[in-house]
Amino acid sequence: MHTILDIFDILRTYGLQLLIGEFPHGPLGGLALTLILAVTGLVCAFPLAVLFGIARTSTVRWVAWPAGAIVHTLRGLPVLMLIFWAYFIVPLLTGKSISGTTTVICALVAYETAFLGEVIKAGIQAIPQGQVEASRSLGMSYFTTLREVVLPQALFNMIPSILNQLISLIKNTSLAYIISVNELTYAAYQVNAQLLTKPFQVYFLLAMTYFVLCYLLSSLVGLAERRIKLKRQFRSL
Repeated sequence: MHTILDIFDILRTYGLQLLIGEFPHGPLGGLALTLILAVTGLVCAFPLAVLFGIARTSTVRWVAWPAGAIVHTLRGLPVLMLIFWAYFIVPLLTGKSISGTTTVICALVAYETAFLGEVIKAGIQAIPQGQVEASRSLGMSYFTTLREVVLPQALFNMIPSILNQLISLIKNTSLAYIISVNELTYAAYQVNAQLLTKPFQVYFLLAMTYFVLCYLLSSLVGLAERRIKLKRQFRSL
């Protein structure tokens, strides 16, 4: 009971800090920044992932092999390593210092491009070959077939997998605390540093926040899967 009261007391005192950081009197942080990092990483990675997904299904070796090498390299690296690389390499490439938030977004885009690219590759390969052959027999070019026939179906079918990738990104944003980006985990770290005597309560609250957020998104994934299944059944009638 005492622990529960402590959690409510932390929420009452530091809830706003955990939610939006120091905004509007300072930089945005907390849960709001966590969501911004995850959504921005997914949105920026999406067009690159589509290109890599197409390249991975190409029959042209000099297109498929380099794409495969990049994807497998990025998939084989921990997100934390990508954050460190972005933190040191991006300023060297651009000649300018960048913020921690931009650093994390660059790392998440690289990570998500590789994983989402494989998701899109699987979606493209799941389209019946007969549809592709029928489109080509009607005189459509390879790229027109991709744009008009293959990609619309593949991306629609991959909506649940794309949402799952968003869940994964939300959890991976917690690694941003390593370079002092004031997302949710770092905000909880700051709260714990101020309290000193209630680490269990602070990090339990942090864990429950991630759990509730990811659970809600998982429920959305289930809803999307059911809608897609119903639409497939309707088409088959």
